[in-house]
Amino acid sequence: MNDENFYKNAVELDEASLSLQKNDHQRSGLRFARRLRVPRAVALGGMFFPVATALVATPVSGVWWLLLVGWAFVWPHLAWQIASRAVDPRSRECANLKADAILAGIWVALMGANALPSAALLMITCMNLMGAGGVRLFVAGLVLMVIACLVTLQLTGISLAIRSAPLEVGLTLPVMVIYPLLFSWISYQAAIKLAQHKRRLQVMSTCDGMTGVYNRRHWEILLRNEFEHSRRQHRDATLLIIDIDHFKSINDTWGHDVGDEAILALTRQLRMTLRGSDMIGRFGGDEFAVIMCSTSAESAIAAMSRVHEGLRGLRLACAPQVILHISVGVAPLTPQFGHYREWLKSADLALYKAKKAGRNRTEVAA
Repeated sequence: MNDENFYKNAVELDEASLSLQKNDHQRSGLRFARRLRVPRAVALGGMFFPVATALVATPVSGVWWLLLVGWAFVWPHLAWQIASRAVDPRSRECANLKADAILAGIWVALMGANALPSAALLMITCMNLMGAGGVRLFVAGLVLMVIACLVTLQLTGISLAIRSAPLEVGLTLPVMVIYPLLFSWISYQAAIKLAQHKRRLQVMSTCDGMTGVYNRRHWEILLRNEFEHSRRQHRDATLLIIDIDHFKSINDTWGHDVGDEAILALTRQLRMTLRGSDMIGRFGGDEFAVIMCSTSAESAIAAMSRVHEGLRGLRLACAPQVILHISVGVAPLTPQFGHYREWLKSADLALYKAKKAGRNRTEVAA
């Protein structure tokens, strides 16, 4: 029965994880489609006038004119609606970009490959394809555009009219100037958001979510680096492990909210008392550790005395009766340590010594 419950819970966790991944993928796809909505609307709306001017000189039916209006003013919003309602918005938007390429090829053919409007359509289409999907999507879209152009020329029998009139040039040039600027600005905004997201992830991966100090995994990396660096440079370094006295009793008596407030209060006191170069980490629960670079054991003990003194006058807002006391183990770096974990163990033994001696004190490793 226990095995059945275990496997049932495992399946439920896997399903929940899969659902979360799907939701993240969908949100990412929606952001992707949203970034392309404005550029597509600006580009197609701006190209309506150059294309319409070129079509005036070409014998096309009224159906093409209706299609032109729909392409320029309806399709950008329809493409967004299709992508936003899709199960996989990113894949759907890539399909929309391929549709853009096909339609661009049709308009190039109907204009008789009029030089400047055709070049503008090619530029806009290629920028979107390359920016959204890289070389693979770019090549696929370009092939579709060429095929659509050749097929349309074959079916309509329109002759080539490559030379652009002054009016067509005047209407196309603003689009060719404005669109790359718009595309670059949107790409810049996306890059800024990506950098911010990367910084947030970096903070989340290195810092404790509750206190803001380093988490244990990252702090141990810093400890290893400091151990190796200090040994090479033959400089002082001191390691401290700090524990709140009778923390379990605080949680059991006053509740976990007060326990959390006690942890935060100790964090604030450590930050106010220690130097900015001292690396504070949370080991979990009420246990903290500090790496004090270029610091002797005597200086570390003096710093902890100031922390003890600060805690004596500190009262928790949610439980003024609680007086925080801490036990501290201090381990100066010595040549006898062959590995940083030996240094860490020495500080841990000093902490045990402080607790055994009555708590609310600082003890140095023997």
